Amino acid sequence: MNAEMNKVLIVDDERKIRNILGEILAAGGFVPLEAESGAQALEVFKKDSPATVLLDLKMPGMSGIETMQELKKADPCIPIIIVTAHGDIPTAVESIKLGAYDFILKPPDFDALLMSLNRALEKYELEREVRRLNRAMEASFQDIFGKSPSIQTVIKQIRQIAKSDFSVIIQGETGTGKSFFSRVIHNLSSRSAGPFVTVDMGAIPETLIESELFGYEKGAFTGAERRKKGFFENAGNGTIFIDELENMSPYLQSKLLRVVEEREVCTLGSSAPLSINTRIIAATNTDISQLVLQKNFREDLFYRLGEFIITIPPLRERLEDIPFLAQKFLRGAAEELGKPVQVTDAAAMESLLHYSWPGNVRELKNVMRRLALVSESYAIGKEQVKRVIGNSCSGRGDCSALRGSGGPCASLKEAETAAISQALTATKGNKRKAASILQIDYSTLLRKLKQYRIQL
Repeated sequence: MNAEMNKVLIVDDERKIRNILGEILAAGGFVPLEAESGAQALEVFKKDSPATVLLDLKMPGMSGIETMQELKKADPCIPIIIVTAHGDIPTAVESIKLGAYDFILKPPDFDALLMSLNRALEKYELEREVRRLNRAMEASFQDIFGKSPSIQTVIKQIRQIAKSDFSVIIQGETGTGKSFFSRVIHNLSSRSAGPFVTVDMGAIPETLIESELFGYEKGAFTGAERRKKGFFENAGNGTIFIDELENMSPYLQSKLLRVVEEREVCTLGSSAPLSINTRIIAATNTDISQLVLQKNFREDLFYRLGEFIITIPPLRERLEDIPFLAQKFLRGAAEELGKPVQVTDAAAMESLLHYSWPGNVRELKNVMRRLALVSESYAIGKEQVKRVIGNSCSGRGDCSALRGSGGPCASLKEAETAAISQALTATKGNKRKAASILQIDYSTLLRKLKQYRIQL
């Protein structure tokens, strides 16, 4: 037995009872600690950290119930076994409701007491391990995402939702890491051993998306020479991640609604539905509830998919994470390139903090990788940052924060409008080439043109 786990605190005002219990515990391989009152029990508990407590109910001064409540404040998981006389059984039952692990009748039965103790300690050790793992996971999340309050809220939400089978909508601007967060949810879920299938609604032609999602039978249409599984069937008992949800047509929305409601799909060319057990995580660059209000997205589908909604904050709203993320990305790029790990000086970091990051974390990562590539010195300075971000901004937005006053950049709408206009000018109005320059898909560009009313 773990040395830390064999200490048992006996709390009873009768010395005889404490001696009897102490002998039983010692014979069972435990180390008995004693307290004759509730107040003394709290002192011993703080000093010696026992792994479980045998507690009498009827004591002068602080009662057993009051003592238990104070012990639980010190350690909510500590297992407390009530040792009670026959007349105290109703109170003992009530103590179970208040958090006691078990109760044993006086005089205690040797085997029953040891069995209850061992079970209590197993439960306590498991709970301690879970707490340890949770702390380790929390630290791991912070090492990946940062420590800002807004991103900590997202981490908390992910941990809350991961173990469930709720459908999730993840909202956030381009580059905030929606697909990455969705995979984290999958990896933390009970479906982690199953497939994680990604569907990019903006990258698949609308004429093909239905057959890609649901599959088709041989002969279902011209060119269907064999049966093909769709994304849902391939996802199986795993997770399907639907990206760019806002690009889904009304017709496809109605088809997806049936899938979500009936938990089955119909492959093209087949009349027999196929049962599915797939979790759905969807992502969108916009506030999907606004599309519902504008009648551009089905309300019933929104409520079905949005059983839980997570909003990823843009990088400009979590500035305290920029130094950590910048150095992390720089360190990773330097290791990849075989260069000594580099650092940004104070002025360079100030420049990074004054930029609005329209491309969010993805853009920050790309900038730091380029800095690692072009830098010839150990310390990266402000001028290097200005040059790299200036090139990054060409055709993508306003970088006046790095070129002039040092104030904040233009709003996202203004930056995106400027970037799209510059890209269309550079490509003489060719929207597909402009989308390529902007590193966004064609359908997203069309939506932005409409959203911002940009005239060609």
